Amino acid sequence: MSQFSVPCVVYRGGTSRGLFFNESDLPKESTCREKIFLDGIDAYNLSQVNGLGSGTSHTSKVVVIGPPSVEGADVDYTFYQIGIGEKVVDAKGTCGNLMAAVGAYAVDEGFVSSDTVEESMIVYAFNTNIQKMIRLIVPTVDGKAKVSGTYQMAGLQLPGAKYAVDILSPGGGKLGSTFPLGPKFELSLKEKQIPVSVVDIVNPFVYLSAESLGLSESDLFTDLSSDEALLNQLESIRCEMSVHMGLTNSIEEAAAAPAIPKIAIVSEPIDYITTSGTAIKKEEVDIVAKMVSMGRFHRTFAGSGLYNLAAAALLPGTIPNRCTNRELVDDKSIVRIGHPDGIAEVRVGLTKNQRDVDYVGLDRTARRVMKGELYIPHE
Repeated sequence: MSQFSVPCVVYRGGTSRGLFFNESDLPKESTCREKIFLDGIDAYNLSQVNGLGSGTSHTSKVVVIGPPSVEGADVDYTFYQIGIGEKVVDAKGTCGNLMAAVGAYAVDEGFVSSDTVEESMIVYAFNTNIQKMIRLIVPTVDGKAKVSGTYQMAGLQLPGAKYAVDILSPGGGKLGSTFPLGPKFELSLKEKQIPVSVVDIVNPFVYLSAESLGLSESDLFTDLSSDEALLNQLESIRCEMSVHMGLTNSIEEAAAAPAIPKIAIVSEPIDYITTSGTAIKKEEVDIVAKMVSMGRFHRTFAGSGLYNLAAAALLPGTIPNRCTNRELVDDKSIVRIGHPDGIAEVRVGLTKNQRDVDYVGLDRTARRVMKGELYIPHE
């Protein structure tokens, strides 16, 4: 045979889509696994026309789910960001949107079940990328993950069933602390001082203000995807900060690991029009932002980034905190993030001293798209 096959399920979770595999269906040898991921998505072509990706960072993803390794978990799972036009299989970060789909997969594939008819199931999933527990409330019908519902989330035209996703004690998963360089760091870049904040919540993020880049708030909601000079500047900052925070040892190593840290531009609330044509008033949001993922501006905002930014907006001294006038109420709050295609509301609970994060949470929708055999060419 010219090809071999592997059982595979395609899920959408939030505004991301990925290939889901049962750990037991994959070969143990890492090179063989990576070939399945690369060929399945088609990392080799920018269009990803020869696989199931679609040429965007939020659809070039893989999740592997297996039995739990820690007490209290129902499943373990590992997320992989796959390259677009390059052979990259990166497990350093994670995906906040596909967390909802992890819950759906765990229910649909029988990792968790119930003898009674319930409207929802609680799934505890241990994410090996960030070594954190994820609590998922999965709506169910007839023992399977529910799809249809009335919850409307930004970035999708049709509503769906609401999944509650909470990441417990999310800080420091990759770097050991929420602020590995303090709330604010002065980066020297080409004889210019640029203030940045590095926040390690779910994924490490580097935040800059629009003003520090010579952008106005309204510039954030123009098409910046063709601004190669800006993209190159942001990539330079991303690589420099990767070394400063100890994530990589050199600029070259950072450039070869594009998944994390991620980088985002933030500003104070403004009136703007989303990419879908919806008018957003500044009174409806607490902060506005645009992020880069895998070298391209994200069309919405990554789920991991929403968790991170919402917490950063409430933590004193950070650049996001200086762009919002929100105050925490009773150690808990909802932060409204304005992104290019709408508003995301994120639950944030801080520790009692209000210097770190107890949990972050989002409501998402999820859907199984297909299940079958994924065909992979032999060498």
